[in-house]
Amino acid sequence: MDTTRADVWTSSVRLYRTRSLASAACRAGHVRINGAKAKPAQPVRVGDRVEALTDGGMRTVVVARIIVKRVGAGVAVECYVDHTPAPPPKEEVALMPRRDRGAGRPTKRDRRALDRLRRR
Repeated sequence: MDTTRADVWTSSVRLYRTRSLASAACRAGHVRINGAKAKPAQPVRVGDRVEALTDGGMRTVVVARIIVKRVGAGVAVECYVDHTPAPPPKEEVALMPRRDRGAGRPTKRDRRALDRLRRR
């Protein structure tokens, strides 16, 4: 077997939890194969570059092996080469200011302070 459906492969290698979620992601345009939006039945071949928007963010993988059944996590990792960029370090992630719970609506002074903070 040298090809399989996009939704079957993405769910088999555990990019999505179920095949129905993988099909829905394909229909919504969240899965791309070699840069083009993929329909659920689009064939996936060895060497194809698959980009999938998952709960954990955008994943970019290259197909190393075709499988059609969901397998264990250890075997699933062997079926693709992960090219997903590393997440940014904690220092680079900007923290949003939070108001105390139950503090009510922000005053005009609070809003201006937040605006000044966001402009930086």
